[in-house]
Amino acid sequence: MTRRHDIDALRVLAFGLLILYHAGMLYVAPVADWQGLPLHSHYLATWLQYPMLFVNRWRLELLFVISGLAVHFMRGRTGLAGLAWKRTLRLLLPLIFGMLVVIPIQSYVAGLTDRMIAPGFGAFLLHYWTHSYKDYGLNWAHLWYLPYLWVYTLLLLALLPALESRLGQRLRAGCLRLRGASLLVHPVLPLFAYGVLLSWRYPETHALIGDWYALALYATMFFYGYLLGTDSGLWAELAHLRHVSLALALVCFAAYQGLERLSGPFIHDYAALVVAKLLTVWLHYSYTWIAITAVLGWGHALLNRPFRWLPYAREAVYPWYVLHQSLLLLFAWQLLPLGLGPVAEPALILLGTIGGCALLHEFVIRRARWLRPLFGLDARHSGPTVIAVPRLADDLA
Repeated sequence: MTRRHDIDALRVLAFGLLILYHAGMLYVAPVADWQGLPLHSHYLATWLQYPMLFVNRWRLELLFVISGLAVHFMRGRTGLAGLAWKRTLRLLLPLIFGMLVVIPIQSYVAGLTDRMIAPGFGAFLLHYWTHSYKDYGLNWAHLWYLPYLWVYTLLLLALLPALESRLGQRLRAGCLRLRGASLLVHPVLPLFAYGVLLSWRYPETHALIGDWYALALYATMFFYGYLLGTDSGLWAELAHLRHVSLALALVCFAAYQGLERLSGPFIHDYAALVVAKLLTVWLHYSYTWIAITAVLGWGHALLNRPFRWLPYAREAVYPWYVLHQSLLLLFAWQLLPLGLGPVAEPALILLGTIGGCALLHEFVIRRARWLRPLFGLDARHSGPTVIAVPRLADDLA
């Protein structure tokens, strides 16, 4: 099978962007609109809203597209039962370990920040495991991606016999024939429907149960990734459209932001407000999908080569993902009270987070055979290797 270094590289870069995004949440204002972390710096910046929103509308969707691609790559060499079991171990072991050992650091920092618990992580952790806390109890925090991905994977595997039937293959072939404007418009239609019918009624919670809007949105992106697969014609079209899709994505983002912020103060007629709202929703999801097509197209054109750093980075992604938010909050909790300034403070927090992830991965996780599966890695370390497409599905994707 043809090697696809661009998918591995995009996955690494997407999770690297996740670290920067979570660091940005410490500094973006207004705080009321960005409540994902329990800590916020005194050096807040309203201008950060725009780069944060720029990536917020497609970063998670891109990850689920890559996750669907992984299942497609792995399907060719693994039976359904074996694939289901392998993905269960790969996703749920790190989730359970993370919830019991890594995520409590975030709960501990949140409790200390709110002055609701006494200092002492050992005593906190024992109580966390045995009795939990009302507001700082067992949760999966940023690891919510793992149970969602597990559910999608099992659902897709259950549907594969139908998808691989003669009728299913014909439907897939029809999707793979999308070109030009059809490729940029038609996949937006389901996303637009979710935005109109579900987003207002079921706000995104990442709690899995009852999170119907997020479940539908990310399941669709996951399925898009599976359909995309390795079809050379569709990937060539994505690369061919990359200049157009990038320009259209920028236009959609600007129009979406402008209409969302200006329609309320300047449009007072009810019918016009409804139309403006629907147009805003369409621009939102058009931007989401077209931005992803631009990322995939540019990635295919520029990143499909065997970079020397890629094998090591591919292995490091999963441990870094599990560790990064807990380390970020730990360093922020230590450094925010010091008033180091709007440059030194975020630089040190980011440096501490990246350095902590790098050191723990290199000198602890990847060297301990019993610890590796708890961070989503193979138990046996075989050293860096050239990355082929079939290996992609063995990792967090």
